[in-house]
This record gives sequence, structure tokens and C-alpha cells, in this order.
Amino acid sequence: MEASKQEPKEMMKPPRPYERRKWTKLDKDIACSLFLVHLLCILAPFQFNWSAFWVAFVLYIVTGLFGMTLSYHRNLAHKSFKLPKWLEYLFAYCGVQALQGDPMDWVSTHRCHHQFVDTERDPHSPIRGFWFSHILWLFDSYNLTKKVCPKYFSNFQKLERNIFVLFSKHGKPENVADLEKQAFYRFIHQTYLLHPIVLAVILYVVGGIPFLVWGMAVRIVVVLHFTLMVNSVCHIWGKQSWTTGDMSKNNWWVSLITFGEGWHNNHHAFEYSAKFGLEWWQLDFGWYMILFLQAIGVATHVKLPSQSHMQNATSRQTRR
Repeated sequence: MEASKQEPKEMMKPPRPYERRKWTKLDKDIACSLFLVHLLCILAPFQFNWSAFWVAFVLYIVTGLFGMTLSYHRNLAHKSFKLPKWLEYLFAYCGVQALQGDPMDWVSTHRCHHQFVDTERDPHSPIRGFWFSHILWLFDSYNLTKKVCPKYFSNFQKLERNIFVLFSKHGKPENVADLEKQAFYRFIHQTYLLHPIVLAVILYVVGGIPFLVWGMAVRIVVVLHFTLMVNSVCHIWGKQSWTTGDMSKNNWWVSLITFGEGWHNNHHAFEYSAKFGLEWWQLDFGWYMILFLQAIGVATHVKLPSQSHMQNATSRQTRR
């Protein structure tokens, strides 16, 4: 059998309860990376200046709004709208700087989440507890691979010698063929860590330790936990406007800090929609930016739920 379809030795053992399982090298790599950026945040009060703060804030917008919300989630994962390739790649590169995985890795996990939402196959379902759905799932590469890549396992010896690769699965996902065939995303996958490192060097050269701590560590930790709240908080606390058969909730305060991502029950009801805030009062800054991009002619094929689709969803709720 080819090496690419063999399971690593560490994955031949039956899965264990999370607390008792053996940590893989991938788990340790991810844990060390996240521990380092959290540790650097301790220096933030001692390295504060307003220039560093505003650099962090601007990068929060760039990586959170343009990178995670517009690119990774609405454009790449759900194909809610189209962009010219140069702009699609630019926004995806903004997402790379959020340090939440390369586009192929992130999109494959998210598509699996929607396919098996709040079941045992969901990569980060709260059925295993709040903290698992929020962050502990990132350190469980054995089960994450089994959920997202059940048919494909790769030989990672060569990749592990590449210090610029950061991956969270042992296998090759089968649900991102649209991204795999594009050279840009393959290149980012192979050189992932290089890009945040380059940004860190630039920030240090321009503004020293304060820019490094605030522009990288504080900003990465803030965007990371805000994004993860959609997985955890928005599947536990909030209101359900639509009967979706899962635990997704609309949470207004998560929406405020995630550019509209907190209208999560709306999203699960109409996951193809580029607009998450379906009511006039539901602030959705991601949608406002898509509207702007559409107005200037760069965002096309913008998908929205039709009136008939929404009426059918309302009728199903009434019958229940």
C-alpha cells in the first residue's frame, strides 16, 4: 500500500478519552505555537503605546474582517460571492496572518462542521463540552483527522522537515478539491508559517518590541478567541430564530466583535448566504463590506436567501 494511504503508527491505536489520550507531534506543535503567542501577551501592559495599539487594531480589521470573515468563511468555505482572483488571493493572504491555519486546512474543517454539525463527526461540537468546542479540539489531531479526513492519510515525514509548515491533521482532506487545484493555495499550505514570521520581522523593524507584542501576539490571540467563540458560545448561548436541527444560536455580542459572524443560527439556516444579519437591526459588518465590493463592481454572484426559501423555513417552524 502506498505511504500516502497508510495511517501513521500513532494513529493505529484506538481513540482514547481526551484526558487520557497520547499527544501527537502535531498536537504539541499547535500547543507550543499558541502557548507562545499567549505568553507574549503578558508583556502587553509593559509594552503599550498608542502607535502599537493602532497597528494591532488595523491588523485586527485586516485579518479578522477581510481574512477570516470575508475570505476564509464566506468566500472560500461557502462560495457566497465571487471576487477577481487577485482580490480573492489578497483577502486569503490576510487570513493567513491570523494564524488559524492555511486556507485549505481551515476550509476543510469548516465544511466538515456544516456537514456533521453537532454530531460526533463535528470537529468542534459542544456536545463534548464548552472548552473542547472552543479550543481543545485544536490539540486532538487524531480525532480531527478521523472526522475531516476519514479516507486519506499522508506520509508527513517530508513535511515535518519543513519548518514553515503548520498543519493540524495527519491526512489529506477530501472536501477542498476546488482549492487544491490552485497553485496559490498549495504554495500557502507548504510555506504557511513563513508569512506570519515575515510580518513579525517587519513589525519589529518598524516599531520594536511594542509593535511585535501588540501587532502579532495580542492581535492574534484576540482574533483567535473571537473566532472560536462562534464555535463555542454560538452553539450554547443565544436565540434560535430558525429551526435548523442543530444547536446554533444567534448571539448579538459575538456578532459585534466578529463582524457579523455571531448571527450563527441565521448562517446555519441559510449557509450559502453572504448576509448573516437577516434583520435590519442585526449588525453585519461583513455583509456591509460585501455590499461595498458589489457596488464598486468587484464582488459578483452574491448569494442571498430568496423570499420563498425563507417562507418555507418559516412554514417548517410553524408546523413543528
